[in-house]
Amino acid sequence: MQPTAEFLDQALVVARAAADAATAVIRRYYRGGFEVEIKADETPVTVADRAAEAAIKQVLRAAFPDHAYYGEEEGREGDSDWLWLIDPIDGTKSFVRGYPFFSTQIALRWRDELVLGVSCASEYGELAWARRGGGAWLNGERLQVSAAEDFTAQTAISFGNVKTLSRDARWQVLAAMVQRCGRTRGYGDFLHYHLLARGCIDLVVESDLNILDVAPLVVILREAGAAVTDLAGNAPDLATTSLLAGPPALHARALAEFRAALQR
Repeated sequence: MQPTAEFLDQALVVARAAADAATAVIRRYYRGGFEVEIKADETPVTVADRAAEAAIKQVLRAAFPDHAYYGEEEGREGDSDWLWLIDPIDGTKSFVRGYPFFSTQIALRWRDELVLGVSCASEYGELAWARRGGGAWLNGERLQVSAAEDFTAQTAISFGNVKTLSRDARWQVLAAMVQRCGRTRGYGDFLHYHLLARGCIDLVVESDLNILDVAPLVVILREAGAAVTDLAGNAPDLATTSLLAGPPALHARALAEFRAALQR
């Protein structure tokens, strides 16, 4: 089956229902009492993460039993051209500490292309979604990135985790960008991507992430008019660990400067 507009619209309805199912689970635990385990990668996991992933898969599998699944907690399952990418609670550290900067991330990949995404920040009150060719939406309003083309006094940049970036020559490039722009923030997680898609900030830079954190956001940003790559300029895929996103002209300028730093 090809990813037609009709099929993707149907899949989007199901993905949003899956996000609703996760929200119902998350709200039972949020700010409640639960144990926190530390995984091998030193990130936390809770019963809410596992139960929310199970709830998402139950909804998706009922509609798409032949699809494959890749969840944050349970890993890869199945073999298909269609792969659902699921992070039931992206921002578990925020969830554990009781503040609402966490979200449920659900994306659909067809072969090598991300074609659908839902980003549900239930406790923050934002739901964003997009499918290939259908535009990007947040709480029912159409999204569009800004028209920023260069680093000026009006440009706003947001950073996620940039620990790896701080270890090489691109760190000084980032510092130069900061000096040329008007505002820097570190919104992190889903929030700065939602803000970027709305045109409220102009560039997001992250060097340490997992594709499950951002797969739906890649689709949402592209449909809002953004250019989205990793920090080397590659299209995001399953092995992606960094992201650079912004209006096409500003993204191209930032990418060129990062690349030049590694060639010196």
